[in-house]
Amino acid sequence: MEGLWSQRWHKTASLGLAVAFLAAAPAQAAPSFEYGHTRLQAGLYTTHFGSNDDYNNHQDLIGVEVHDTARWFAGAAWFRNSFDQPSWYFYGGREFSFWRPSEALEVRGKLTGGLLRGYQGEFRDKIPLNRYGIAPAILPSIGVRWDNLDTDLIVFGTAGAMVTLGVSF
Repeated sequence: MEGLWSQRWHKTASLGLAVAFLAAAPAQAAPSFEYGHTRLQAGLYTTHFGSNDDYNNHQDLIGVEVHDTARWFAGAAWFRNSFDQPSWYFYGGREFSFWRPSEALEVRGKLTGGLLRGYQGEFRDKIPLNRYGIAPAILPSIGVRWDNLDTDLIVFGTAGAMVTLGVSF
């Protein structure tokens, strides 16, 4: 029963974070791209909510995002999934400012949506809608930016969470 409650809590928290991001987004006309910056990021820490000893908590994530001035972005990340298989996430998303006490410091959220590839073989069904080896994914995160450095806490469904470190230029 405790495991079921924990799964429900993680699903509710992830959904709540995604809804908060969408509610914070101002309505606007179709965006036009004006280059803002590029961000390189790496995974620092990963944990899984379950207690499966087979889970890989060393994702070796490396990613790149291209951001426009209106806070929209597109990105790609390579990582080792929960079952140590090489995987890709191709995505688009938006940043949302929650608190900005100075020009250099900001607490912000991100919401990404895209396609996840890499869960294969006996692990193909470990992510939803992965019938053909590519599955849709939506990942909310919350983070802090200080000048050109940032860190994010990314929740990946009911499976776990990851902390990343990024640099923008």
